[in-house]
Amino acid sequence: MGNPGKEEKNKKKFDVGGQALIEGVMMRSPFRLAMAVRKPNGDIVVEVKEGKPITRKYPFLALPIIRGVVSLIDSLVVGIKSLSYSASLALEEEEEKLSSMDIGISILLALGIFAGLFVALPTFLSSLVDQLISSTFVFNLVEGLIRIGIFLVYLLLISQMKDIKRVFEYHGAEHKAIFTWENGEELTPENARKFTTLHPRCGTNWLIIVLIISIFVFSFLGRPGLVMRIVSRLLLIPLVAGLAYEAIKILSRHQDNRLAYILTLPGLLLQRITTREPDDSQLEVAFAALKGSLGEDYYVAGENQGNS
Repeated sequence: MGNPGKEEKNKKKFDVGGQALIEGVMMRSPFRLAMAVRKPNGDIVVEVKEGKPITRKYPFLALPIIRGVVSLIDSLVVGIKSLSYSASLALEEEEEKLSSMDIGISILLALGIFAGLFVALPTFLSSLVDQLISSTFVFNLVEGLIRIGIFLVYLLLISQMKDIKRVFEYHGAEHKAIFTWENGEELTPENARKFTTLHPRCGTNWLIIVLIISIFVFSFLGRPGLVMRIVSRLLLIPLVAGLAYEAIKILSRHQDNRLAYILTLPGLLLQRITTREPDDSQLEVAFAALKGSLGEDYYVAGENQGNS
């Protein structure tokens, strides 16, 4: 099997992203998406889907800020489909194809939980000290710190769950595989082990930057009543998400710059919760997904297979 690293290192002009799944990893390049899942019998099943992201099909959607919002929605849809696929294989259940309505309901449910836990709750809690703080910026800073605190507690709680620990290990495998490829190394466990599980383009970084940027954006709104504060924050989520996306792209390209590194440090530290050190079998799954997304042949159940 060819080396997908050395040959690509100097001519690589695109990023590969991914997502940890249930006993698997999804990888996505600008050309195709690949999901690799380890079944209970030990086999690795890989499914590759050709196709460009929607932002490459429609140039208007690739404009700054807009592309961040589009990428968020696209990631939610793709993520839900990928998790459903991995669950059916990992649990050896018959996969039920998700309808557009199923996906829509799942997205609305996810957004509802996000709105309630990370928008309405911190906004309500900060309103309890409204009369004690005269500065609008300081008031929004307090609300932002409460929001970040709730987010940290949420991550710490779910990280104690056995199944989530496994997902976080695959998250670490995803990052190590991408780092190995980006550095032109052959995709082997030995090479991957020397890289960190903390990646500057991780979605965890994006989330913490969303929380930080929201403090400044919401400060421009003044201090309306509680209901209006909640509504205005919900309406501004797309703008905040788009700004955070642009920030991530800029910062990830300038990691050699000390200021850029400092700005990404909170997200990197947060990944100490959302990623864990993977074992060799999990790295093998991540490699299979990465090779699939790059158009390489991949290894399934001990035999060289074609695209499924």
